[in-house]
Amino acid sequence: MATFLSFRSFCLAQLGAYDAKVITRLIELGPGETSWPALAEELVREGHWPDGEPIPLFLDASEDARLQEHVQPQANDDLAQLRGRAIVALFLATGVTAAEGRAAALPHLILDRRHPALSIPAHGARDARTVSVPDFALPILRLWLDRRAALPIAGDLLFTLTELGKPITDASLGRIVRDALQAVGFEGDDMSPRVLRNTFCRRQLLAGVSRLDVAALLGLASLHTCDRIAATIDAQL
Repeated sequence: MATFLSFRSFCLAQLGAYDAKVITRLIELGPGETSWPALAEELVREGHWPDGEPIPLFLDASEDARLQEHVQPQANDDLAQLRGRAIVALFLATGVTAAEGRAAALPHLILDRRHPALSIPAHGARDARTVSVPDFALPILRLWLDRRAALPIAGDLLFTLTELGKPITDASLGRIVRDALQAVGFEGDDMSPRVLRNTFCRRQLLAGVSRLDVAALLGLASLHTCDRIAATIDAQL
């Protein structure tokens, strides 16, 4: 029992260090007598993943374009609608995880320079990284920052549930993303921010960015996610 609990603690501690599939595979292999850190590194190097993985969900080019149009500001948007468009735009534009989006703070989003960008601080074993913000996301994000400052909203979190600065929840993020996906006609088993992260990944690969560079933009320790997304591109050629 002690060995199993130690192994479980090790796996949980690695969630920020390795792709989730590495952790999944570690759990499947069980504690055994192997050096767990060495096994994790071997899995990353050799790409030993569980068989039968589902095809990752993403927006195709036309759906991506429709969602980019959907997040543009509308004259009759109330505060919640404006915030929702800005949230979806940030995820679609930068490929951040739900946790990174929740933690994003005002100083991390710099739009008033030649190359607008979002900085993601180091967390866990992941290094800090900076992702450029494409043009389609700039109008709604700039408008959101202006509205947020005018209210004002307490604290420095980029997105909150209330004007008092209450952090936004996973449930709220999921609902906002799901509503936006449904608005552009996308339906899938997964309607979470992960779909937008996969879409970002695929858009970068289609633009000719190397898998290594895309993995770095996503903050991943392995190429597995990029390989899976790249396979969907190869299958269409």
